[in-house]
Amino acid sequence: MRRIISLGPALIVLATAASLLWFSPRVLRALAASQAEAQILLARRTIESDDILERLNLAIRSIADAVEPSVVHIDVLAPENTQRRFLGATGSGWIYSASGHIVTNAHVVRGSRFVRVQLYDGRASQAMIVGIDPFTDIAVLKINEEGLVPVSRATGGRVYQGDRVFAFGSPFGFKFSMSEGIVSGLGRAAGPALDSGGFTNFIQTDAAVNPGNSGGPLVDIKGRVVGMNVAIATAKDSSGTGGSEGQSSGISFAIPLVTIENVVQQLIETGKVSRGFLGISYDPREFLDEAAARTGVSVQIPENGPAARAGLQNDDVLLAINGQRITSLQGMRSIISNARPGDALNVQYSRAGKTQQASVVTGEMPTSALLQPLILSDIQDDLGLRFEEPGSTRELFASGGTPIVASVIERSHASDAGLKEGDRITQVGDKKVSTVIEAVSAMIDQGLYIGKPIRIATRNIQDEAERNQVLRLWGGRSKPE
Repeated sequence: MRRIISLGPALIVLATAASLLWFSPRVLRALAASQAEAQILLARRTIESDDILERLNLAIRSIADAVEPSVVHIDVLAPENTQRRFLGATGSGWIYSASGHIVTNAHVVRGSRFVRVQLYDGRASQAMIVGIDPFTDIAVLKINEEGLVPVSRATGGRVYQGDRVFAFGSPFGFKFSMSEGIVSGLGRAAGPALDSGGFTNFIQTDAAVNPGNSGGPLVDIKGRVVGMNVAIATAKDSSGTGGSEGQSSGISFAIPLVTIENVVQQLIETGKVSRGFLGISYDPREFLDEAAARTGVSVQIPENGPAARAGLQNDDVLLAINGQRITSLQGMRSIISNARPGDALNVQYSRAGKTQQASVVTGEMPTSALLQPLILSDIQDDLGLRFEEPGSTRELFASGGTPIVASVIERSHASDAGLKEGDRITQVGDKKVSTVIEAVSAMIDQGLYIGKPIRIATRNIQDEAERNQVLRLWGGRSKPE
């Protein structure tokens, strides 16, 4: 009997412990649930009492409502069997003027046979190509529609790193889409795929941009255009430079508004673009060291050029143009090229350690100076032909010093004009030509990219037959009825 009584306290302790083990987790869970519920209720009250996110949502919706009706979707029919780098089957654009001018990328519509523009309200129109500038990748279209509302532009405004921006367009054919990001960097070079004309100075953003966004507007928090989507950098590009194919990897590029407005206005007024020419030469390697570039760039001054006439001399150190310090090759090119012939640029330079200033009246940059190898290749793709390259069986300048057509793609603009393999181009319009650069420059100067018929005189190296062909980039087929 004593032995049983002595076990009582132990049993009580065990029972108490078992009860605690049984009930404690439930109590703790109930307590945690109660705390979570209280936290949720507090968060809900905070959200309901603070409308900052609601106001942010309303602001972004307002940007969409203000911009989307001025964005267009572009469908392009390119020649069959084209070898163009940018096929341009679809793209985007934006309404520039109430009279029907549409701005897009040149690579979206270059070499096309037919361009159709679809408006936000569903209307679709055949578009006329007003003008194309392949060097800045900008094109202007024209449609005959009423009730068009141009998108607002941040003319004269500045873009800063960190600014919030929104990209509009038709990625992968999903029409009238919108994405958000920030300005990641300024004055960027997008790589060889888009630097072919020597004009860069791109805005870099992390807003999602994909194939089909090309030509769409990049707008600020006020819904004003600050740039135009042009390219993305992708992981598939092992060089790390930009292209216009692939998928978004958080790095995309846009042409700044100051370049767009300068080019577009000239295309609307005259159908071609005239660029400022300063008359200087320099070693691009000086820009590789940014710190050194900030102290100025040593320049050479060719005789009889604009800079020479203003008094600049060889080995002068260029410091600033129009008050903007020269810190990058892209920035310097952009300042000069955005000037029109006849504009006066204030150039600050150093000579023998003394800072001086001069007013340089710009000349006009010749088209031939812009035809770098990559863009020359693109233009041949647009036409649907290839010229002989130096070192091939038939030299580029052989047999009379004239460019020879090496091949012609069937059902291309070149084949439509009657050009054949072995044709030696002797004259473009009223200009005799002896090199590929001269021939292509003459085509552009005489209206190739505004749809004018280009008369070409040829002599075939095989049958010695002389012909006169008419080449027209889109043959009138992208003009409205």
